[in-house]
Parts: sequence; structure tokens; C-alpha cells
Amino acid sequence: MPQVAVCQVGECAYNRDSACHALAITVGDGTHPGCDTFFTFPAKGGDAGATGRVGACKVAGCLHNVDLECQAPGITVAALGGSADCLTYTAR
Repeated sequence: MPQVAVCQVGECAYNRDSACHALAITVGDGTHPGCDTFFTFPAKGGDAGATGRVGACKVAGCLHNVDLECQAPGITVAALGGSADCLTYTAR
């Protein structure tokens, strides 16, 4: 599973110091490469000793998507237009 190399969405419950600590995230809703795991919460969660990975990708039109699995070496997530998006998304 590719690593979430950088997460620039500081308000995410899984983000600590620009790093994702969810054990696995899901990307996309079929067409939009949003981080489906993103949410806000008063406390930080996840495994502080782990770096998040991409467990599934639902954006079939992404070059890195093979059978709903991300094949990129790592991804970057950032806030775009009010959502947390995978910036590594590349259209086929």
C-alpha cells in the first residue's frame, strides 16, 4: 500500500505535524480524488507511531489506479476547494 507521504490538511483528525496517522485511507468517490477518510474531530486519532497508507482508491480514471488499488509510490493530500484531495491523482 502506498504511503501518504505528506498530508497538508492540518484540521484532519488523523493529521499530526503534516503526517497522516490513519492506518489506511480511502481515496475518491468514483470521479473526485478526495480523501474519504478525512474528518474533523476535537482530538487527534490514529496510530501516532504509524504513517498512513492508501488502502483503496475508487477513482478508476486515475493513472495510478489498478483494480481499485493505488500503485503510486506515495501520495500527497492537501485541502482544495473545501475538501481534502489526493494531489497525486493523474488522469488516464
